[in-house]
Amino acid sequence: MQTKWLWAAVLAAAACAQAPEPLPGAGALTWEEDLSGRMMDGAHRFVERKIAESTAARQRHWQRDQSSPEAYEKSVAPNRRRFLEKIGVVDPRLPAAMERFGDDRNPALVAQAAAYRVYQVRWPVLEGVYGEGLLLEPVRPPVAQVVAVPDADQTPEQVAGLDPGLAPGAQFARRLAESGVRVVVPTVIDRTARWSGHPEIRTMDYPHREWIYRQAFQMGRHVIGYEVQKVLAAVDWFAAISPGIPAAVAGTGEGGLIAFYSAAADTRIRAALVAGYFNSRQGVWAEPIYRNVWGLLEEFGDAEIASLMAPRGLVVEYGGYPEVNNQKGDLAVPAFASVEAEFRRIDALTRPDFQLRQLARTAPEALGAFLRLLGAQPAPPEPTAADRRPSFDPAPRQLRQLRELEAHVQGLIEKSEAVREKFYLHKVEPRFADETWSTRRRHDTRPPDRFVEASRWYREYFWNEVLGRWSDPMLPFNSRARKILDTPKWTGYDVVLDVWPDVFAWGVLLVPKDLQPGERRPVVVCQHGRNGLPINTVTRGGDAYNGFAAQLADAGFVTFSPHNLYRGEDRYRWLSRKSNGVKGSLFSFIVGQHDQILRWLETLPFVDRGRMAFYGLSYGGETAVRVPTVLERYALSICSGDFNNWTRKVASTSERFSFMYTIEWEMPYFNMGNTFDYSELGYLMTPRPFMVERGHNDRVGRDRWVAYEYAKVRWLYAQFGIPERTAIEYFNGGHAINGEGTFDFLKRHLGWAGK
Repeated sequence: MQTKWLWAAVLAAAACAQAPEPLPGAGALTWEEDLSGRMMDGAHRFVERKIAESTAARQRHWQRDQSSPEAYEKSVAPNRRRFLEKIGVVDPRLPAAMERFGDDRNPALVAQAAAYRVYQVRWPVLEGVYGEGLLLEPVRPPVAQVVAVPDADQTPEQVAGLDPGLAPGAQFARRLAESGVRVVVPTVIDRTARWSGHPEIRTMDYPHREWIYRQAFQMGRHVIGYEVQKVLAAVDWFAAISPGIPAAVAGTGEGGLIAFYSAAADTRIRAALVAGYFNSRQGVWAEPIYRNVWGLLEEFGDAEIASLMAPRGLVVEYGGYPEVNNQKGDLAVPAFASVEAEFRRIDALTRPDFQLRQLARTAPEALGAFLRLLGAQPAPPEPTAADRRPSFDPAPRQLRQLRELEAHVQGLIEKSEAVREKFYLHKVEPRFADETWSTRRRHDTRPPDRFVEASRWYREYFWNEVLGRWSDPMLPFNSRARKILDTPKWTGYDVVLDVWPDVFAWGVLLVPKDLQPGERRPVVVCQHGRNGLPINTVTRGGDAYNGFAAQLADAGFVTFSPHNLYRGEDRYRWLSRKSNGVKGSLFSFIVGQHDQILRWLETLPFVDRGRMAFYGLSYGGETAVRVPTVLERYALSICSGDFNNWTRKVASTSERFSFMYTIEWEMPYFNMGNTFDYSELGYLMTPRPFMVERGHNDRVGRDRWVAYEYAKVRWLYAQFGIPERTAIEYFNGGHAINGEGTFDFLKRHLGWAGK
C-alpha cells in the first residue's frame, strides 16, 4: 500500500512539472506508467532475443574436423572440456569397484530369471559418494555392457521389471538383460520433497533434485554432474572387468538427460539410447530449475551435445517424456516436429554419414536400433523375475543417495576458503601464503600497485564468468527527465537513460540548490533493496532506508537513486533464470545500467567525475559488492545490510540464515563459492575506500561470519598501509540504514564537509 501511495505521489508531482528541459542535455520524460514494470518487460524481451540468437551464435565456439574420427575427437576436445565444467564433472573419481551387498532379510541376489540374475549393488564414485542400485548379470558372457538410467520418478526395480508401475515395454533394463547385456541401473535423485531441508531448521517443499542443485551450483557442481559421475564410475568398472566388451548408456526422462550427457562426456561409451529427453533446449529456462546449466545455450543445444558423441552411435526415442508441474519450471511432452527439427539440426553440424543415428517413434524400434549399434539383437520377452527381498523399501536408499551428495557439497563449502585463496590472493601475492608472514615488523608494508594491477584479470573474470556480461554496444544516453520533487535544499528529477535495445536505466536525481556556477560536487549513488523503488531512498519515514538519499542531499551531495531490477516476485528471478542459459544473470543487466549511469553522471556540469560513490542496503548492499568491484568509476562503496560469508549464506544447509531455507532461488552463482566470497570482492575494491554497515540484529547474516569475512578485507588494506580506507560499523539495530559512521566515511573520503 505504501509503495502504491509513493508512486501516485511521484506521478502527481510529475504532472505539475513545468520545465520541458529540467537538466542539461535532457529531453522531456513523458512515460506515465510504472517504470519498474516497463523496465522488467524490456529486460525480458532483451534476453529472449539473446536466447533466439544463440543457436547461430554458438557455432563460433566450434572448430570441427571431420577428416577422421581421431581428428574429430581432437577438434571437439575443448568443447567437451567446457561441457564437463558447465555440468560440474570436475572431481577425480575413485578407483573402479562394484560391491554386491545384502543381509539376511535383503540378500545380495535380488532375483533370478532364465537369462540373467539381479544383484543389489553399490560402487564408489567420489569421496563419500556411491552409486547404488541393481546389477543385471546375464548367465552367459555378456554381448555388451549398459548403464540404464531410470527417470527421476522411477526406481531401478521398476525398469528391471521387479516392481509394478511400468508397462513391460518401459522396463528397458530387463529387456536389455534378456538380450544378453550386462546392465547396471543406478538410483536417480527423485522429484519428491520428503527430505529437502532439515527438521531442526526447516523442511522445504521443493524437490530433492532442486535441494542438491541449489547448494551445488554455487560450488561449481550440479545434480546433473553428480549423476553423470555415477554413470561414468560404472563405465570405469565395465572397462576394468571386460575391456573388450562395448559399453553404452540408455535412459528415459531425467535418466535420458543423464545418459545423453554421459555419452557426450566420455568417448569410451560406444552408443546411447536417449528416451523422453531430446528436444530443442531454447526453452530450458522454463523447465524445472534443477536442469539449469550456466551458459549452456552459449555453446550447446541438444544437437551440439549429440555432435560431441559423433562418430559414436545415437538413438533418440520419441517417448517416455515425463510430465511435471513445478513452481520453478514444468515438463511436458513436446511435439514430434520439435524433436525432429532438433535431431535434423545435427546434419548441419556433422556429415550425415559421419555418425550412426536414428530417431525412433516407439520403444521397441528404439531398443532394436540401440542393440544393433552394440552388435546384438533383441531377445523375446521372458516372464519377469520375482524380487526375493521380503522387506525391501527403496526410501532409505533414496535418502542415502541424497545425503551423500549433500555431504559432498557441504564438504566443498568447508574447504572453499583455501580454494579461493589459492585462486586469487595467493596467486597474485604469493608472499601472503608464507606462514612466516605474521612475524613481519609493523612498518613492513608496501604500496598496493602490483596487487591492483594483478587484480584486473580477476575483476574481468568475475564480471564475465560469474555475473555474466552482455557484450552489446551501449546506445547513446538519450536522457529524458522530469521534475518530481522540490524542497528548500534540493530539486528531484526522474531520469531515464537508454542502455541497450529494450533496456533502460531509471532513477531519481537530487540536485542541491546551493550549487555555484562551475562547482562540481561528489555524487552518491543510493541503491534500494529487494522490491524497492528509487523513491524509497528519498522519502523520510519509518522504513529501513531512513530517507538516506535525501539526508545526503541535505548535506550537499548530489545523489542518484537508480532502480534495480529485483522487484516483482518472481519475475526478476525468471529474468535471471532466462539469462543463465546464455551466460548472464540479473547483474548482467544491473552492471550495464550502472555503467551507463556513471557515464551519464560524468557529463553533468555539477558532478565531480572523480568522486562518485555507491551506498546500498540489502539487495542494494549486494549490489555494493558486485557493481563497484567491476566498475572502477566508483571511487568508494558502502555495503549495508548484506555483507556476509556469502558461500555459507547461499549454500550451507547447517546455517539457519542460509538461502537454502528461503525463497531466493536466484541467489546461487555458478562456482562463485570457489572463486569469490565477500572478502575477495573487497580485495577487488583495493585501494578504493570500502565500508560495511552492520546491524547486530540483522537476520540476513551472523555477526561472527560478517566479522570473519570483513577481517580479511581489513587485513589486506593494512598490508598495503592503507587501513584507514576501510571500516565496519556495528550498530544495535536491524536491517536498515544507520547513516552515522557511513556518512562520516563518505564525507572524509569524498572530501566533502557539507554546507
